[in-house]
Amino acid sequence: MATKPQTIQIFLPDGSPTSIREAEITNRLVKAILFPRNKLQEVAKRAMVHFTGVYFLFGSTEDGAKPIVYIGEGEDCFIRIQSHNRKKDFWTHCVIITTKTDEYTKTDGKYLEHYCLAKAKEIGRYVTDNDTGSKKPSISESREYDLLDNFDTAKILLATLGYPIFEVKRKALKTKVIYQCKGKLAYAEGEFTDDGMLIYKDGRCNLKETPTAGPWVVNRRKKLLKDGILKESNGLLVFQEDYVFDSVSAAAATVLARRANGWKEWKDKDGRTLDEIKRK
Repeated sequence: MATKPQTIQIFLPDGSPTSIREAEITNRLVKAILFPRNKLQEVAKRAMVHFTGVYFLFGSTEDGAKPIVYIGEGEDCFIRIQSHNRKKDFWTHCVIITTKTDEYTKTDGKYLEHYCLAKAKEIGRYVTDNDTGSKKPSISESREYDLLDNFDTAKILLATLGYPIFEVKRKALKTKVIYQCKGKLAYAEGEFTDDGMLIYKDGRCNLKETPTAGPWVVNRRKKLLKDGILKESNGLLVFQEDYVFDSVSAAAATVLARRANGWKEWKDKDGRTLDEIKRK
């Protein structure tokens, strides 16, 4: 489904593109509503936030390399979110996934919560704030396939609203170009994706930053070390998983431990720079 052209309708209840947004693929059952935390009172007037479904609380921390998500379910999602508004500090935005006609049961919601949490951890774009896992409920085989189909729609809607939590990092494209970033000891490979520069697992970074690296390079690498994305090994820092940088220069600077122009440092197998391939 994700490889097919899609028409997505987005409705702005108060006319603001940065406020409450409802999104749907018009011929599908599933619908999403996104709202910033400061619109909690206003969004309470929207009927769908009181439907049964699964919800996502998105946010970040100052010292974390990845954004954070909490995934939950509720028979009345809004009641659960009100509770999180009192108890959880990190989140800034919420997305609720439900059906247009409130067709989900409590078991449906629990299944989607369980599946979404497992997929989020598997893909690893976000750190999950859930203290414990979610137990898979007993559900018929036919209903499970229906809900998996619903998940495919939810995945597209979430990414369209700016939260690609279920989008795999590496794209299975036969024609993709692999780029390399090399230093004296450093060596990393990756690909230039829709999200930015994806560095592959096992990429090697110089251990010590240069005196002119600047605080943003130092702090970025500290965050990656803190979150276990980078780990020191044999005098280098090594990527423990695939990781996406929204800036090609930030990716190169992390590898080389200095200020770097990523458009010049990332090169294909023939030595052509990313700048030559993508900007000229």
